[in-house]
Amino acid sequence: MQYRTLGRTGMKVSPYCLGAMMFGAMANPDHDEATRIIHKALDAGINFIDTADFYSRGESEEIVGKALKGRRDHVVLTTKAHLPMGEDPNQQGNSRRWITRALEDSLRRLGTDHVDLYLIHRPAPDTDIEETLSVLTDLMRAGKVRAIGTSTFPASDIVEAQWVAERRGLARFRAEQPPYSILNRGIEREVLPVCERYGMGAMVWSPLAMGMLTGRYRKGQAMPDSLRARRFPKQMADERRLDAVEQLMGVAEEAGLSLTHLAMAFAIAHRGVTAAILGPRTPEQFDDLLAGAEVSLSDEMLDRIDAIVPPGTDLGALTAMYDPPAIQKADLRRRPAAERAAA
Repeated sequence: MQYRTLGRTGMKVSPYCLGAMMFGAMANPDHDEATRIIHKALDAGINFIDTADFYSRGESEEIVGKALKGRRDHVVLTTKAHLPMGEDPNQQGNSRRWITRALEDSLRRLGTDHVDLYLIHRPAPDTDIEETLSVLTDLMRAGKVRAIGTSTFPASDIVEAQWVAERRGLARFRAEQPPYSILNRGIEREVLPVCERYGMGAMVWSPLAMGMLTGRYRKGQAMPDSLRARRFPKQMADERRLDAVEQLMGVAEEAGLSLTHLAMAFAIAHRGVTAAILGPRTPEQFDDLLAGAEVSLSDEMLDRIDAIVPPGTDLGALTAMYDPPAIQKADLRRRPAAERAAA
């Protein structure tokens, strides 16, 4: 396994990061099976594990914690906070009040006294970024966090956070976890260049485009009975995405690769990407992903992919992307009716 430096943190991580979102009631409730996947990943040289408090309401963290007993010191461990963990409106967000509590809960479930990388899972427009950076700085000084970062932040929010940290003498975000795949290349325009400019590592999620780059979703064929197909039928049946998949299948076949291996190799080929997150639900899925760890794409193949999905292009929006308030609420992007009438 060839290791890469995570931004300018000095921490060395594998280019494949094992994501634990599928471990627990959300997808695979078999703790023993999940533990076997984690141990196989460690044995293969993967030293980067990502989870979050929100994944199966803490169950994922508990599984990871149990699996890492005796091996914790050899793992760069990441977890996240922000998404709701209860009915109380203060059991979520990026406030000092919640982040302090959320980290303590995560450390307890993970069975460790620190996390190597603590991410803010999504932006919180109602919370001053100085508030968030201030509490994260205190947690780092207390030795409970080694480095901090973000997940799915717009480039403008990343830049603002860097400026605030510099002006206030606070800890800087050192990593970003954005979505990235052949079908969703939008971060190539601003997010990845901004990360490079500020020395932030990028650990990308959904490199298989929510499963569309596994070859299971094909144009003109019945939709497979999968969790994603049931939850996101419109996105999984998007004609633009399915057309691109058909063309990519041809590229992969000519190269003697599976579409999955082509997609993973593409994700880690970008100079701004440190690691791509694997999200296996079963041991069989993990074995297939791991088999492509040594695949490298030539410039010719990358050029062919660029011709199918141009750089910086998103073919449809990913579910779970961050939409700022003005996108979510019509009244924030329209002048009051009285003003419009007067004009």
